[in-house]
Amino acid sequence: MNTNNELKTKHQQMLELLDEIAHTGKSLGIILQDTEDEQVDGRTVKVNGKRLVNFTSCSYLGLELDPRLIAGTIDATTRFGTQFASSRSYLSITLYKEVEELLAQIFKMPVALSQTTSLGHISNIPILVGDNDAVIMDISVHATVQEAVSLLVERGIHIERVRHNRMDLLEERIVELSKKYEKIWYMADGVYSMFGDAAPLDKLKDLLDDNEQFYLYIDDAHGMSWAGENGAGYVYSKLSYHPKMYFTTSLAKGFGASGGVLAFPEKSSFHRVHDYGRTFIFSTQLSPPILGAIRASAKLHLSNDITLYQAQLMERILYFNETAKTLGVPLHSDTDTPVRFVALGKPQVGYNMVTRLMNDGIYTSLCVYPSVSYNNTGIRIALTRHHTIEDIHNLLTAIARHLPEVLVECGSSMKEINRYFKL
Repeated sequence: MNTNNELKTKHQQMLELLDEIAHTGKSLGIILQDTEDEQVDGRTVKVNGKRLVNFTSCSYLGLELDPRLIAGTIDATTRFGTQFASSRSYLSITLYKEVEELLAQIFKMPVALSQTTSLGHISNIPILVGDNDAVIMDISVHATVQEAVSLLVERGIHIERVRHNRMDLLEERIVELSKKYEKIWYMADGVYSMFGDAAPLDKLKDLLDDNEQFYLYIDDAHGMSWAGENGAGYVYSKLSYHPKMYFTTSLAKGFGASGGVLAFPEKSSFHRVHDYGRTFIFSTQLSPPILGAIRASAKLHLSNDITLYQAQLMERILYFNETAKTLGVPLHSDTDTPVRFVALGKPQVGYNMVTRLMNDGIYTSLCVYPSVSYNNTGIRIALTRHHTIEDIHNLLTAIARHLPEVLVECGSSMKEINRYFKL
């Protein structure tokens, strides 16, 4: 058994490692930077005096600059002010009712609008999961879901993890846990935020249909807007409705606004979360400017424009995947999502590559420990409608050009990358 001193030492070692990673990233100008733009165009940013094509924005459809969303923000601010500082358990500002009704039209289910998806999970999960239920989390499910699930520990809820997207292992655990527990909840992402791969929704539907006690709680934050009818998301493009699926998503990415959506297949859970979920009671509500942007974006999603924007982004995604394959750029997955991950392996390879790309006028997200395993360092690339085909071509040709030199300088190889990532 570890003593308190040994535990403290491990904790201190962890902090020192994180200090080193943060210091290295900051000193190289890779992380924790500030933009210097007086006005943004969605495509580029100015950092440390240099203009860079930005591949780190999760505003996949580029709606943050849409004139309709901006006008909606201005109108709501003019009429309702900058904030309405009341708990929703007492008063919700006028816009909320209309906004939630518009969102319900998109998702075709009752919808509760939370301040963020993270806070939504904190209200949702403790109410949905019963005392005699069990929870299985995909090991890669978003950290905010994992944090909300940790609230169940004090109630003695059985919690375990399963290897990423391993439906065979999940099915084994469902069968075993069903002997003892009332409901078996599986927590997963629709599109995984780091590597950009997707949940196997066809297999999950089969498990839902074949196992009476199995329930799905899925977060489609990175699938929102760019896929699905009315931009309802990647999950809805594959599995539009199931009576045992509880759905969450974010309005802070492809949707172009802010806030979190909690959608329910039945009304009793909706009322419980909406009426007395802990963050609905103890946190203030979304501000009028944000509600104005949500309303405008929801109307856009319910129009024909959304299909045009989806097609424009998909053209970029397909070009990226095809060009990466042609150039031999090592992608973690070839899923057709706007989140792309270039596998690099050792942290030193990542630092070297990202620095070279910045010198070429390209800004990307370096993913290092602890956001990924130590030797699973890579570049997370977010594609948006703001990017041109030329931007994507320049990015991939730069990576392909630099990679052989970077690997030699860092004492690594493609064989090592393939081994680390099991490509």
